[in-house]
Amino acid sequence: MLARTLSRLAESQHPDVEVIAIIGHDDPGTEEQARAAERAFPDRVRVVIDHSWPKNKPKALMTALPHCTGSIIGVFDAEDDVDVRLLRFVDAAFRHTDADVVQSGVQLVDFRAHWFSVRNCLEYFFWFRSRLHLQADHGFIPLGGNTVFMRADRLRAADGWNTECLAEDCEIGVRLSTAGARTVVAYDPHIVTREETPPSLRALLKQRTRWNQGFLQVYRYGLWRALPRRRRMLARFTLAQPFLQAFAGLAVPAAIAMVLWARVPVAVALLSFLPLIPVLATVAFEVIGLREFCRCYFVRPRAGDYLRLVLGSVPYQLVLSVAAVRAAIREMAGHRGWEKTEHVGTFLGQDDARTPAESEMASI
Repeated sequence: MLARTLSRLAESQHPDVEVIAIIGHDDPGTEEQARAAERAFPDRVRVVIDHSWPKNKPKALMTALPHCTGSIIGVFDAEDDVDVRLLRFVDAAFRHTDADVVQSGVQLVDFRAHWFSVRNCLEYFFWFRSRLHLQADHGFIPLGGNTVFMRADRLRAADGWNTECLAEDCEIGVRLSTAGARTVVAYDPHIVTREETPPSLRALLKQRTRWNQGFLQVYRYGLWRALPRRRRMLARFTLAQPFLQAFAGLAVPAAIAMVLWARVPVAVALLSFLPLIPVLATVAFEVIGLREFCRCYFVRPRAGDYLRLVLGSVPYQLVLSVAAVRAAIREMAGHRGWEKTEHVGTFLGQDDARTPAESEMASI
């Protein structure tokens, strides 16, 4: 997957690109792939070896930061499928605004891979197409982990990434927002970085645990308290949102169980259904969103797609709930090791393994 990512970045249509591949010193197989790309694109690709231990993403980024010579620094993950037009698109956003940070789009694409994939894909679709625009307009934005670009002088003035935070993207976004940096969201659904959903429920659980724990760390750091009042309210809601979702996931089955088995007055039983109202409203919006997602990516939605979306609502919320609880336990216990998300490259050069819909999405 790294070989494909480096190749796509090196083939970018932008005329002035420096690609730095950050490789762990204990990963010779991946280093071999990176060195091959370095030989194939000697004017664009360089390899930097990360000797930090224990390893995590922000430490790797800080290892590479002194080697960056450009005025704009962007971050991509090793499994990304990057559109060759993206860097010119982002450059235009910097040139036509006074932005310090440009967040561009990331989209999961293999929405038929697992029962939870359709919900996972829609989360990204809503987040990058809509939610981040609201966050940027209000001056508080937790940045994404990749396809994010910062002015090098701003990033260095902020001392780079927090090497102890499990959500270094969110943390640097909060820090820059607090410092008054302006963030612009540059989004085009057809010029996005494509990624895959986690390959298993276990991988999804670990990923969300890390994200939730990282948000909990950022909330605990308290930098957001320096924001003006209205932004502070948005920051509190944003950083606590994973745990609000977790509460909803636990409250809905509890409400159903109370109605079915608890011996309580009818009025109390009816009140217990209140958490179900926002859940049903969310599912209705998601059904509409799935149709729009398929329209954007030239895929014909099937009845089974809608069925997986609706039936997976409560189980998916339960997974988020478990991840949030696990994150809180890990944070209280001081366990902050980086649980990597496994990637298998379901959409990178594996046309024979794709569904027809995924093949169509790969061609945009």
